[in-house]
Amino acid sequence: MDLFTWKYISVILDILVVWYILYLLLMLIKGTKAVQLAKGLIVIWLARVVAGWIGLNTFGYLIDQLLSWSVIGVIVIFQPEIRRGLEHLGRMPIFNGSGKTEKQISEKFVAELDKAIQYMSKRRIGALITIQQNTGLDDYIETGIGLDAEVTGALLINIFIPNTPLHDGAVIIRNGRIAVAAAYLPLSDNSMIPKKLGTRHRAAVGISEVTDAITIVVSEETGGVTITKNSQFMLDMSRDEYLKYLTSELVPQEEVKQTPLQKVIGKLWKWGAER
Repeated sequence: MDLFTWKYISVILDILVVWYILYLLLMLIKGTKAVQLAKGLIVIWLARVVAGWIGLNTFGYLIDQLLSWSVIGVIVIFQPEIRRGLEHLGRMPIFNGSGKTEKQISEKFVAELDKAIQYMSKRRIGALITIQQNTGLDDYIETGIGLDAEVTGALLINIFIPNTPLHDGAVIIRNGRIAVAAAYLPLSDNSMIPKKLGTRHRAAVGISEVTDAITIVVSEETGGVTITKNSQFMLDMSRDEYLKYLTSELVPQEEVKQTPLQKVIGKLWKWGAER
C-alpha cells in the first residue's frame, strides 16, 4: 500500500494542524488564570471517562449535560484570552498592511526604550520597566493600572515623571505593548545586592528571581542604568552596553528559521506534489 498518496498525506496534515492549534492555545493561556480553569475542564473530562468504565450511568449523564454546554462556557470563561488572540491576528502584516518584519518592529521597540532611558538617566528620573518573556506576569499585571498602549519613549517618560499618579511602581510590557503602569513587583531578599541600591533595584532583582523577565532600572540617585534577568543584575551599564544587551535579547536574527511543524508540512507537500 502506497502511504504517500494525497489521501494519507491529508490525514497527517489534519492531525498536525489540530496539534499545532492546540499548542497555540496552550501558549495563549500560559501564565494566566485560565490555566487553572483548563485543568478543571480536563478533570471533568477524565471523570466522565472513569464513569463510563465503571458504569456510573447517572453520574455520566450529568457530566454529559455539563459538557454539552461546555462550548458556550469556554467562550465565556476564556473571553480575555480569545480576544487577545484575535487582536494578535489582527495586527499581522497581512491585515494592517504595514509590511514590517519582526526584526524591524523589535528594533523600533529597542529604540523607543533607549529614547526613554537616555532622557530619564540624564535627568535622574527613577524608572522601573519590566518586559515579559516566556513566563507570564499576569499576577503582577493585576496589581497595576491598565494602559494597553503602544511603547513609545514619550509615553514611558511621562509615566515616570515624579509626583504623577503612575510614576510609583513598575511598567510591565507584554507582547510589545505597555500592559500596565504602577504595578507592584516582589522585593528580593538577596544579601548580595549592594546596600546603596534602593527599592526599585530590589524589585528588579525580585522579579528576575521568579520569572525570566528583563527589567530595566534607572536610578533616581545616580541616573545609572541597571538590567536584571534570571537572578542576575548588570549594574551601571553604559549606553552601548545596554543597547547591545537589549538588541541581543529582544531583536531576532536576520534569517527566518522554520519551525519543526513547517518543515514537516513542507516535506509532506513536496511528496504529495511528486506523486
